[in-house]
Amino acid sequence: MFSTLLSTARSMGAAGRLVSSTTQQAQFSTSMLALRAKLPQEKVRYMPEVSELKLADYTSKSKRTGVIARKKGMTAMWDEWGVRVPVTVLQLENVQVVSILKTSNPGLARLQIGCGTRKEKNVTKPMMGHFKAHGVEPKAKLFEFPITPDAVLPVGTEITAAHFVPGQLVDVTAPSLGKGFQGVMKRWGFAGGPASHGNSLSHRSLGSTGNINPARVYPGKKMPGRMGGKNVTVMRLPVMKVDTALNCIWVKGSVPGYDDQFIKVRDSIKLIKHRLFPDGANIPFPTYIAGQSTEQPREIVAKVGGQDPLIPASD
Repeated sequence: MFSTLLSTARSMGAAGRLVSSTTQQAQFSTSMLALRAKLPQEKVRYMPEVSELKLADYTSKSKRTGVIARKKGMTAMWDEWGVRVPVTVLQLENVQVVSILKTSNPGLARLQIGCGTRKEKNVTKPMMGHFKAHGVEPKAKLFEFPITPDAVLPVGTEITAAHFVPGQLVDVTAPSLGKGFQGVMKRWGFAGGPASHGNSLSHRSLGSTGNINPARVYPGKKMPGRMGGKNVTVMRLPVMKVDTALNCIWVKGSVPGYDDQFIKVRDSIKLIKHRLFPDGANIPFPTYIAGQSTEQPREIVAKVGGQDPLIPASD
């Protein structure tokens, strides 16, 4: 008799717990639906469609895609006046459009650009599926570049050095050389302490780091620490030469990073009293297309113009 009552109580307790659990789940679902109704709607994503690659007219509001190049080192060249110009050689290796990305702005698009090649065994399965889905070979490096919808390129389009015009201005971005842990004199250019009288063992120290009030160090205080190894952008570098056979561009001045470093190269964006392209230049837009664009010789050298700097100006 007692065992029958015990089993009946256990069954009633289990049924009660089941009803309570079902009620809690219903309340949770109702609360989640109410929360989702209050949340803002998901942004609509836009992706421009492009069926074929063809030339278009470049406008002042157009923004072409950038490329990924590899730094090959520095050398020098001479312009038409015989002036020596230090340059950095950047080479484009199998640069292709990997995918067209969606954005929330209908007036802006993004291209994913890949550079180099990588063995299939060294590529993760998710990335290998990404490359196979878009029908391109595995790439060693991927970057995204914002463009305008009129500059969209089909997936698989190869971008060569003829994408750039000699004499135009470009911005280059790459991680700077890492210099390790450095003091304030090298890292921030501090003057240091007195070199002789009245100073002991504090010649290269940073000095005071704060005040009595509020008795703490302010965030962002310049102090010793790790130097270098961060992305640096050098703006408005002129393209001095384009080699279509070696797929190289010669950029005036120095470029951050070590040799064989991947460099992002794009058209300059901050044009203060400067022109992006030289006057009368034939701009390949959205990029250079073999068979449609004007055929280019192997080497195209930029014209500096102006007056010979080696001849004194007459009064």
